[in-house]
Formats: sequence, structure tokens, C-alpha cells
Amino acid sequence: MNTAEHVELARELTRLVEARIVDPLEILLDPADGVDGVGDVRARLRVQAEVWAAQLLGPDERLAVMTSARLIAALFPGDGPFDPPDEWWRTAFGRAVARRAGHPGAEAVGFSTAAAMLGITRQGVHDLVKRAKLDRHPSGGVTTASIRARLALPKESRTQGAPHRGTPTQGATCRSTT
Repeated sequence: MNTAEHVELARELTRLVEARIVDPLEILLDPADGVDGVGDVRARLRVQAEVWAAQLLGPDERLAVMTSARLIAALFPGDGPFDPPDEWWRTAFGRAVARRAGHPGAEAVGFSTAAAMLGITRQGVHDLVKRAKLDRHPSGGVTTASIRARLALPKESRTQGAPHRGTPTQGATCRSTT
């Protein structure tokens, strides 16, 4: 986790919770009594968003998955499974969820969703599947487990085309091509 990623995620979570939960609550509370009913909630939210960002980006995998599940349930309630549009995966929260929990509502996703989750093009996903760096699901698309495994690799490994299976060989060295 780096500081810029943490700050971006905390700010985005603050905006999301304000827009989806706090602002509607403010509308429902009677302003005629002269009391700011959500001022304390907004102050607490700013602190809590920092905690959530640290949990989503921190080393505790279980805590990150549980935090993402709690936030998704609160921010995106619905009767069906969570199925955000592809552009959601490009947000700070979407990227954190993809990396830590995968797609919470699907075992496999289409190539365009996989591309959004990975931050690459559809053609890039096709190439990774063809080179067996992402797993094709038997019913079509790409497995979310292989997307999550790919996202768990360091960025340098992902851009150099490292496979998503297994761990790097101990003692392996990188050669410079320059």
C-alpha cells in the first residue's frame, strides 16, 4: 500500500458514504429544530473512511474481504447479486475490491469486465488467456480467481507477463533489456 493510494481510496469512500447514506439521512431529518443532525456523523465518517482504506489496503486478507463486503452491502443494497458496471472497477474502491475480494457476485466475468478489473484492454485479456496467464471459465469468460491472482502480483511482474500461478523461483534474477 502506498500513501497516494490510501488517500485516494479514503476520499472516495468518504464521498460515496456521504452521497449514498449521509446526505439522504440529512434530507430525512427535520431541519426545523435547528440542530445539525449529521454534523457529528460527517466528522466520524472522515475518520472511519481512513480506517476502511487501511483495512482494504492492509496486510490482513480476511479483514480486507470483510470490509469490502460490509461497504458493498451498505453502499449498494439490492435484492440481486452485486454486479457493478465495468467503469466501477476503475475507481479506487473498485480496484481495492478486485484485488482483495475479486468479484463478490461472480465466479467468472466477461472479457470486458475482466479488462476493467485489471485496468487493461479487452485485447489484453484475450492475450493473457491465450498465454494461460488468466484462466478461461468453462461456461465462458475469465475466472475471477485468476483475475484476483493476477492482481496480487507486483505491478512489475504483471507488466512483464509473469504467470499468475505459483510463486516466483527463489534466487531468480531479472536481466535488464537496456
